[in-house]
Amino acid sequence: MGILLTGEGVTATPEAGSGAGSMLAMVLVYGLFFLAIWFVLFRPQKKEQKKVQAMLAALEIGDSVLTTAGFYGVVIDIADDTVIVEFGSNKNCRIPMEKSAISRVEKATE
Repeated sequence: MGILLTGEGVTATPEAGSGAGSMLAMVLVYGLFFLAIWFVLFRPQKKEQKKVQAMLAALEIGDSVLTTAGFYGVVIDIADDTVIVEFGSNKNCRIPMEKSAISRVEKATE
């Protein structure tokens, strides 16, 4: 800022280019804020989605599963987006469900 002396007193005058500098600083702050949000929120979520997709892709017949409803069962058939899971010890409770309803898989060989 420059200082302008007038008969009425001292007044401040803006220098040329100070508006462009503040605009650049504001864009830089917003850019850094967006990057921080991306690293804190979006990146871990994408990693978790990839982990779940890999778990469901490796699903095989005979694996023990835990559903999102909290039921334990054994996979007896696999289709594209659905699986048939056998629950309980009576072997008559077979329920078809979506693969996305499986929250955890334990391999049969473990």
